[in-house]
Amino acid sequence: MPYQTITPVQLGQTAITTSYTTLYTVPASTRTYLKQMDICNTSASPIDIYVSIVPSAGTAGTANSLFYATQLTGNTTLSWTGTQIMNTASTLRVKASATGVTITASGGEAV
Repeated sequence: MPYQTITPVQLGQTAITTSYTTLYTVPASTRTYLKQMDICNTSASPIDIYVSIVPSAGTAGTANSLFYATQLTGNTTLSWTGTQIMNTASTLRVKASATGVTITASGGEAV
Protein backbone atom coordinates (compact mmCIF):
# COMPACT_ATOMS: atom_id res chain seq x y z
CA MET A 1 0.00 0.00 0.00
CA PRO A 2 1.55 3.37 -0.99
CA TYR A 3 1.43 6.15 1.57
CA GLN A 4 0.39 9.45 0.01
CA THR A 5 -0.15 11.83 2.91
CA ILE A 6 2.03 12.52 5.96
CA THR A 7 0.37 14.56 8.70
CA PRO A 8 2.45 16.04 11.56
CA VAL A 9 0.94 15.04 14.92
CA GLN A 10 1.62 15.13 18.63
CA LEU A 11 1.75 11.43 19.45
CA GLY A 12 1.09 12.01 23.11
CA GLN A 13 1.86 13.88 26.31
CA THR A 14 1.52 12.41 29.79
CA ALA A 15 2.97 11.99 33.25
CA ILE A 16 4.89 8.69 33.27
CA THR A 17 3.96 6.12 35.91
CA THR A 18 5.96 3.27 37.42
CA SER A 19 4.42 0.62 35.15
CA TYR A 20 4.42 0.53 31.37
CA THR A 21 1.73 2.76 29.89
CA THR A 22 0.83 3.08 26.22
CA LEU A 23 1.46 6.65 25.07
CA TYR A 24 0.49 6.04 21.43
CA THR A 25 -0.89 3.28 19.20
CA VAL A 26 -0.46 3.40 15.41
CA PRO A 27 -3.92 3.49 13.76
CA ALA A 28 -5.07 0.98 11.14
CA SER A 29 -3.69 1.46 7.60
CA THR A 30 -1.07 3.89 8.95
CA ARG A 31 2.65 4.05 9.55
CA THR A 32 3.94 6.55 12.09
CA TYR A 33 7.25 8.37 12.15
CA LEU A 34 8.48 9.07 15.68
CA LYS A 35 10.62 12.18 15.23
CA GLN A 36 11.02 13.88 18.60
CA MET A 37 10.55 13.29 22.33
CA ASP A 38 11.06 15.55 25.33
CA ILE A 39 11.22 13.72 28.66
CA CYS A 40 11.25 16.01 31.70
CA ASN A 41 12.15 15.08 35.28
CA THR A 42 10.21 17.60 37.36
CA SER A 43 11.47 16.22 40.67
CA ALA A 44 14.74 16.98 42.47
CA SER A 45 15.76 13.28 42.54
CA PRO A 46 17.22 11.15 39.72
CA ILE A 47 14.68 8.88 37.99
CA ASP A 48 15.25 6.04 35.49
CA ILE A 49 13.15 6.09 32.32
CA TYR A 50 12.11 3.33 29.94
CA VAL A 51 10.77 3.92 26.41
CA SER A 52 9.93 1.09 23.99
CA ILE A 53 8.48 0.78 20.50
CA VAL A 54 6.49 -2.42 20.81
CA PRO A 55 5.34 -4.39 17.76
CA SER A 56 1.70 -5.44 17.53
CA ALA A 57 0.87 -7.98 20.28
CA GLY A 58 4.40 -7.63 21.73
CA THR A 59 5.65 -6.78 25.21
CA ALA A 60 7.81 -3.81 26.23
CA GLY A 61 11.32 -4.77 27.31
CA THR A 62 14.99 -4.93 26.40
CA ALA A 63 14.35 -6.27 22.88
CA ASN A 64 12.50 -3.11 21.75
CA SER A 65 13.83 -0.31 23.97
CA LEU A 66 14.87 3.15 22.86
CA PHE A 67 15.73 4.00 26.48
CA TYR A 68 16.21 1.37 29.16
CA ALA A 69 17.01 2.35 32.76
CA THR A 70 18.32 5.69 31.47
CA GLN A 71 18.79 7.99 34.43
CA LEU A 72 17.53 11.56 34.30
CA THR A 73 19.01 13.76 36.99
CA GLY A 74 16.63 15.96 38.96
CA ASN A 75 15.03 18.94 37.24
CA THR A 76 16.39 18.12 33.76
CA THR A 77 14.94 17.46 30.33
CA LEU A 78 16.14 14.88 27.81
CA SER A 79 15.43 15.88 24.20
CA TRP A 80 15.64 13.10 21.62
CA THR A 81 15.42 13.58 17.86
CA GLY A 82 15.72 10.95 15.19
CA THR A 83 13.50 8.79 13.03
CA GLN A 84 11.86 5.58 14.12
CA ILE A 85 9.21 3.95 11.93
CA MET A 86 6.24 2.39 13.69
CA ASN A 87 3.98 -0.03 11.81
CA THR A 88 0.22 -0.45 12.14
CA ALA A 89 -0.81 -1.47 15.70
CA SER A 90 2.68 -0.85 17.15
CA THR A 91 2.71 1.06 20.43
CA LEU A 92 4.96 3.59 22.12
CA ARG A 93 5.16 2.47 25.76
CA VAL A 94 6.79 4.32 28.67
CA LYS A 95 7.51 3.87 32.38
CA ALA A 96 9.78 5.34 35.06
CA SER A 97 11.31 4.18 38.33
CA ALA A 98 9.36 6.85 40.24
CA THR A 99 6.72 9.51 39.60
CA GLY A 100 7.79 12.98 38.57
CA VAL A 101 8.53 12.54 34.84
CA THR A 102 6.52 13.77 31.86
CA ILE A 103 6.89 12.95 28.16
CA THR A 104 5.84 14.70 24.97
CA ALA A 105 6.31 12.84 21.67
CA SER A 106 5.77 14.13 18.14
CA GLY A 107 6.03 12.77 14.63
CA GLY A 108 3.95 12.15 11.54
CA GLU A 109 1.28 9.73 10.44
CA ALA A 110 1.50 8.38 6.89
CA VAL A 111 -1.74 7.15 5.34
